[in-house]
Amino acid sequence: MHANRRETAQALVAPVVAGLLLLVTLLVLIGTAIRDPKPHDIAVGIVGPAPAVAQITAAFATNAPGTFDFTTYSSEQDATSAIDSRAVDGALLLGQPPRLIVAGAAGDTSAGVMTAAFTQVFARQGATLQVETVHPYASGDAHGLILFFVIVAVIISTLVAQVVLFTLAGRAGAPARVGVATLFAVLSGLTAMGTASWIAGGFGGDFWTATAMVMLASAAVGMVVAGFARLMGRAGIALSVLVVVLLDLVSSGGPGGSQILPDFYRALAPWMPAPQLFGALRGALYFNDAGLTNPLIVLAAWLAAGLLLIGLGEMVAARRPSAAQPIAAQAH
Repeated sequence: MHANRRETAQALVAPVVAGLLLLVTLLVLIGTAIRDPKPHDIAVGIVGPAPAVAQITAAFATNAPGTFDFTTYSSEQDATSAIDSRAVDGALLLGQPPRLIVAGAAGDTSAGVMTAAFTQVFARQGATLQVETVHPYASGDAHGLILFFVIVAVIISTLVAQVVLFTLAGRAGAPARVGVATLFAVLSGLTAMGTASWIAGGFGGDFWTATAMVMLASAAVGMVVAGFARLMGRAGIALSVLVVVLLDLVSSGGPGGSQILPDFYRALAPWMPAPQLFGALRGALYFNDAGLTNPLIVLAAWLAAGLLLIGLGEMVAARRPSAAQPIAAQAH
């Protein structure tokens, strides 16, 4: 009787404790990420006479160190080509009048910080900065919110699919885990991008490359979750929630990008699926497939790591004594 009561109490307390732990973890991760947002290393091309370029770059290095990462170009054409290839997020042209060209789909953070900072500088000099936007977001998703929540939905649903598989078939082998992750990746990519495109009224750009990148990201995350689950059981699921959902999404910085995050999260962002997928989607849809190499490498590495974890889980499972094996036989 007492044992039954204790088991019932544990069954009731465990989900409450788990929920509170998740709540505190979320607050700590998100709170430390956004409590003091500051822009960092926004890539800006600059064109103009050498003395004027030196004056602008030195002023920002002194008054707003680390905010901008300037690259000097010899002509407007070179600077705009750098925007097209995603080498920089904007270009400052020191002519008469001064002009700023910003890539809208680089994100509201980059465009907003560049526009505000440079407008203020030239206003002090009595000049009016002309601002031009290129590579804008689609009109139906003017701030990239729908596109970012495609990533959130795909990552969370991929995790849920693997949790359901673990719950219903915890001892499933590698073929089942790989098969579920692969099938879900294909279907989630088509469903997510199709639905998002319908909501936004179309994105333009390379829809199918964007869809393929979503599939790759889902497969990569799914394999890692499956691998952790196969190798560590419930602890692996918990670790997956922490790594592939919480740290991954927080390090992305949301629709504004990771430039506003503290050093730890900005250092983490280049290696995580969500920030890389967001960059890949913007590259495919708004920059004529520019900037896809790094996302492909990172997501492929996650996919390979997931397959390795699944393989290790299979090896560990093969060495565990079967629950149905007699104890006497196990002793021999």
